[in-house]
Amino acid sequence: MKWLGMLLLSVLVGVACAMAIVIPILKPPMKDIRDLILFMTTSGGASVLLIYWFSWRGALNWFTSLRWTMLSIIIMPVVLIFANVWMVAQLMYISTHDLVLTVGLLVFAGLIAIVSVFFISRTLISRISALSEASAKLATGNLETRLAVQGKDEVAGLAKAFNQMATSLQTVDEDKRRMELARRNLVAWISHDLRTPLATIRVMNEAIIDGVAGDAQTVERYTRDMQREIQHLGRLIDDLFELSQLEAGRLQLNYELTSLHDLISDTLGSMKPQADQSHVELEGKIEGQINMLLLAADKIQRVLYNLIDNAIHFTPPGGKITLLVERTKDRVQISIHNTGSSIAPTDVPHIFKSFYQGEPSRTQTSQQRRGTGLGLAIARGFVEAHGGDIWVSSQPEQGTTFYFTLPINTQPQVKVG
Repeated sequence: MKWLGMLLLSVLVGVACAMAIVIPILKPPMKDIRDLILFMTTSGGASVLLIYWFSWRGALNWFTSLRWTMLSIIIMPVVLIFANVWMVAQLMYISTHDLVLTVGLLVFAGLIAIVSVFFISRTLISRISALSEASAKLATGNLETRLAVQGKDEVAGLAKAFNQMATSLQTVDEDKRRMELARRNLVAWISHDLRTPLATIRVMNEAIIDGVAGDAQTVERYTRDMQREIQHLGRLIDDLFELSQLEAGRLQLNYELTSLHDLISDTLGSMKPQADQSHVELEGKIEGQINMLLLAADKIQRVLYNLIDNAIHFTPPGGKITLLVERTKDRVQISIHNTGSSIAPTDVPHIFKSFYQGEPSRTQTSQQRRGTGLGLAIARGFVEAHGGDIWVSSQPEQGTTFYFTLPINTQPQVKVG
């Protein structure tokens, strides 16, 4: 009813505008003015009711082509205008000559309008057809389909929305494919990495039970080897658990005010025996005044442990590892530099990915290194969970340096879990 009221109001406005033109110029008698107002009101109201009825019945939905819909939209007003003018001409007793001339001009104008709409609609229809074709391609799985955005109207807005939708779908599909590939790699990697130590433990245990390893020295050696394999399995399970928490966003960080100086000192102290056994010098430096930091101490200590342990295994005997703590504006930067080994440039972009162990130039320095391929990925997750960044720089002549930063704050910037 709201739209019907607006249409009827437009008829009254149209009558008022027409009278504002006719009365001052033609100055017709009052009777003609009343008749003209009555006729225009009646004719306009009937026309509006007819248009409203067609709209209410959804007459435009009857057509199978947008071109015919647009033609009907222009033809209907032309017919109504022609009917109204003809009735006014009859009422006002216009001469046959003027009536024929008026009708001819109306027919001419109507045909020009119809032809104009016919050709103008081609642009709109072609854009809508392109959208339909793109939608069909998208439905078949072609997620790279995009539309050329033409104009600034609603159809252009629809094309932009379509492109955004296609981009989102492509991103989701790529993430899904990466997750599926990661899942397959995870299953294959775990099955391989678990099978080897379990098989080793089983063989050595069977040898002890069957009495094959009869002497005490062999039994002791087998027992040490089994203990080492069990420790490796324990580290693997712990790494997988922490990685799953990181990827699921369920990592619990227990923030507390921590002395970074004490944290560094404790970590270096616990790692020094391992460094001495590998004949590697381990040194730590803290430059400037570093205040207490609010952080999850156990997680940051794990980051330091992973990076230093990694450096020890990839530093040849006689090399040196230097841990340096510096303050840069509102952050603390910690770097772990080792001499003697470097990472291939092709491996650097992938170094923090889960299960990545493609470091042939570094693994040559540590033939007995048995990592899980998760240490650097976990370190990255812990650092980023604190709102920091982590990266690596490696040069054959200068060695390798891992950097990570932590924000200097009193409140945790990133909440995980």
